[in-house]
Amino acid sequence: MKPDFLPFYETVTLVGGGECSHAILDEVLTLAPILVAADGGADRALACGHVPQRVVGDLDSLSQTAREALGADRLQRIEEQDSTDFDKALRSLGAPLVLGVGFLGGRLDHELACLNALVRHADRKCILVGEQDICFHVPREIVLELPEGTRVSLFPLAGLRATLHGLRWSFDDLQLAPWDRVGTSNEVADGPVRLRFDRPGMVVILPRAALGAAIRALEAA
Repeated sequence: MKPDFLPFYETVTLVGGGECSHAILDEVLTLAPILVAADGGADRALACGHVPQRVVGDLDSLSQTAREALGADRLQRIEEQDSTDFDKALRSLGAPLVLGVGFLGGRLDHELACLNALVRHADRKCILVGEQDICFHVPREIVLELPEGTRVSLFPLAGLRATLHGLRWSFDDLQLAPWDRVGTSNEVADGPVRLRFDRPGMVVILPRAALGAAIRALEAA
């Protein structure tokens, strides 16, 4: 009998198989102690001394050593090949917020696929944490409490209209699109930063030091 995998009701740390240092994983686990792995991310978690409560994906990258160490009851296999393991995990965990490590850095095509999943599952709140930056899909409206001078980059993955307040370059009703004008390399002027969009599709990129502020903003959104 297959195990019954229930949704999580607390913030989850999700580890992938990409670049992820011990320091980042340890830092994120202090904020979200529940650990889940996306397929081969379980091997990385075990190598860092952490045992995931669940492994989600098609499991084609999971080593036999990890399978034996974790046991079948922790393996949530989703067999379809039309989506990435990150996508599978994001849509199936049910957590109010996911902090993803091991998804930024390394292969650009993998990063782009993760950004695609963030936008396609706009109802799932998730922050991807890398060595230098964090990024997340922003709801239609969000308020960020950030220090003056903090870098704020906005990259649209759809055509949308934006109202941006509290930034060095603030605007009302600004048209943005991935094939046209984007909003990278802006910065906080006189926060709080208030962002409003007329539709889903905006990815916000901040320095890693802004992780706590991003968590608070998404929890309140």
